Amino acid sequence: MRTNITILLFVLIGYCTTSMAQTKEEKFQAWGPTALNQAGWIVRASYVIGGTSPIPLPNEIRSIDGFKPLGGFSLGADYYQMFSRRWGLQAGVHFFLEGFHTKATVKNYRMGITQGENYLEGNFTGVDETDTQMTGVTIPLTATFRASPRWNISVGPFFTFLSSGTFEGTVYDGYLREGDPTGQKIHITDENPATYDFADDMRQFYWGLQFMFDYKVLAHMNVFGGLDWSMQSIFPSDFETIEFNMYPIYAKIGVAYRY
Repeated sequence: MRTNITILLFVLIGYCTTSMAQTKEEKFQAWGPTALNQAGWIVRASYVIGGTSPIPLPNEIRSIDGFKPLGGFSLGADYYQMFSRRWGLQAGVHFFLEGFHTKATVKNYRMGITQGENYLEGNFTGVDETDTQMTGVTIPLTATFRASPRWNISVGPFFTFLSSGTFEGTVYDGYLREGDPTGQKIHITDENPATYDFADDMRQFYWGLQFMFDYKVLAHMNVFGGLDWSMQSIFPSDFETIEFNMYPIYAKIGVAYRY
């Protein structure tokens, strides 16, 4: 009798294990793709928010007093290739428009400004408002891990080519020490602000790392979120007006359709 019970228990355990494995496999099959060497396209549309910032914030930036996105969308497609049920690669082409407006209180902030017909360089203390917009194409190349039937995680490098870009702003309510922190003090008021425009100095190519999360809400429809973190400053190393690196860092959230 005891032997029969033991045999029955082993049979039940084996059945339950097989049933659970089949159920898991069926879930992967239902939410696809799972087949070895299966390939296709994912078309994406997303809202983009972020900015170009030094990391970490230098002591010269005393406070961020305002932030507002400018523009902010991305359209593109990724080609995917699966090598197993879990692992694959993606390569894509994404068109983007992204930008921001920020207001900051700064002290001894290195700056090149125009006031009237005069161009001045030195260390500015006061209020700085900056507008940046960039359009271009990003090419991501990411490894994809299928964490569950409905969750995908993608990580890898991206390469961005700018077709146009602006980096301009206004400074006021303060003063500029011309040349260096001990130079002549030039007052810059709200009524007579100074401006700057570094668009011609911006880098036209940069690269970084992309992190992406996809969740399958329908068999062929995903919602996703991600982050593009540049590993290069938007200004080249020989640009000396701003003394620290400025990194484009933009998050995105959107919907995608998988073919």
